[in-house]
Amino acid sequence: MLYTEDTQIGALAVHIVGNKAKDEPLLISPALSEQTDDTGLMQTLTAYFMGGFKTEEYYNLYHETDLACNEVYNFACKIFDDPEAFYDNSVSLAKHLYETGVHPQIKSGEFYVVYFTDCRFGGETVDAVGLFKSETRDTFLDVERQGEGLHIASHQGISVNRPDKGCVVFNTERELGFAACVVDNTNRAEARYWIDDFLRVRPRQDTYHNTHNVLAMCKKYVTRHLPSEFEVSKADQAEMLNETMKYFREQDSFSLDDFSEKVIRQPEVVESFARYKQEYEQERDIRIEDEFAISDSAVKKQARSYKSVIKLDRNFHIYVHGNRSLLEQGEDEKGKYYKVYYQEEE
Repeated sequence: MLYTEDTQIGALAVHIVGNKAKDEPLLISPALSEQTDDTGLMQTLTAYFMGGFKTEEYYNLYHETDLACNEVYNFACKIFDDPEAFYDNSVSLAKHLYETGVHPQIKSGEFYVVYFTDCRFGGETVDAVGLFKSETRDTFLDVERQGEGLHIASHQGISVNRPDKGCVVFNTERELGFAACVVDNTNRAEARYWIDDFLRVRPRQDTYHNTHNVLAMCKKYVTRHLPSEFEVSKADQAEMLNETMKYFREQDSFSLDDFSEKVIRQPEVVESFARYKQEYEQERDIRIEDEFAISDSAVKKQARSYKSVIKLDRNFHIYVHGNRSLLEQGEDEKGKYYKVYYQEEE
């Protein structure tokens, strides 16, 4: 949760952004939305806008040549420097979104630009600019009493469960491109324009992304690179994956040297892993620190893909959770086999 009971909507502009490639219009609201005294509505809007961000995954606005070339960054700077210019910059942001959303499959929708006060980021309270787009419609039933009976009608509207696309830019770390959180609940190939073309963000260099990147790298190394360089069985790969996840669950911080000693162990494999780390960073244009605090939320997210499974033809799957010594591999006149030792059958 990024907001508290103190978070307020200071200003709100709503525009309709069509698909330029389909000659749909850009409809600019002539003024800011009027602030209402309906506290229930404002709380619903705040929860709708801010409630869709569930992880500790943060980003920075950026540009390949110069941060000043990022349009969202420039408009955010102008809003934070002069909140009175919020409406004019909301119009500029709507025009920028209209120009970037040119894929024929992109849906038109409402584009909300919101100025938030008293948002929570880390241990500080800051203002923020929110950018949201709703593209889908839901059907709602409305039951009304008419005379002595009830009348049921259906209406098309916007669900307040979550926006289709969202970004909150916090007024902190300006020199790095601000800290931002991003959500895209319609993340099809053609919808990448929200992240890649409109916002232009990249992962923030923090404990979450360091943890995420190392775990992703370890999995690719064990499952793809290691068997191509060394003779290693599926059971050995499963054991290394299990020990990797165990390390990240039990340790508070990651150290490349400590991880290599406790998990990888064999000197020639340690050297191979170090080379692979350099290649991995270069190919993806990222930097992975040799030492950093471990993010529990990143570990939990990666754990879903760290299932150690040995698939045997289409007949059996062996799920390996630990203790590699209880699993033996061999071959006889009937073919290849695995021998599994256990104490109790559940």
